[in-house]
Amino acid sequence: MSDFDTSAAPADVVRRQYLASAAGDLTALRATLAPDVEWTEMAGFPLAGTYRTPDGVTSNVMEQLGKGWEDWTAHDDTYVVDGENVVVLARYTATNRATGKPVDVRVAHHFVVRGGLIVRFEQFVDTALVRAAMPT
Repeated sequence: MSDFDTSAAPADVVRRQYLASAAGDLTALRATLAPDVEWTEMAGFPLAGTYRTPDGVTSNVMEQLGKGWEDWTAHDDTYVVDGENVVVLARYTATNRATGKPVDVRVAHHFVVRGGLIVRFEQFVDTALVRAAMPT
């Protein structure tokens, strides 16, 4: 196991979350989340709402995205770290299973990491671009 795999540094914890998500490894993703995590998908996003607990997050967000979208991926590219706050500029790419329409949209994620675990997440995305790829 490398130092990265066990690091409690906020950016490392967040990066492990993105890697687990991209690999479809929900067990590894849940391992990055605090038991009392609050995960908020933006109003207007198809899965809008706040989800709690690692199982609640993966069952209500990641598993649902997998049902509606092919190859849903958050590509993280820029990290801005201020103490326990990590803001990630990223891009979502996927193809809607019902329409066959692709989505390629910029997104910002705000994470709060404490004690080596993500305790809070908030998503900021152009929801109109996501919804344009979905059935009407």
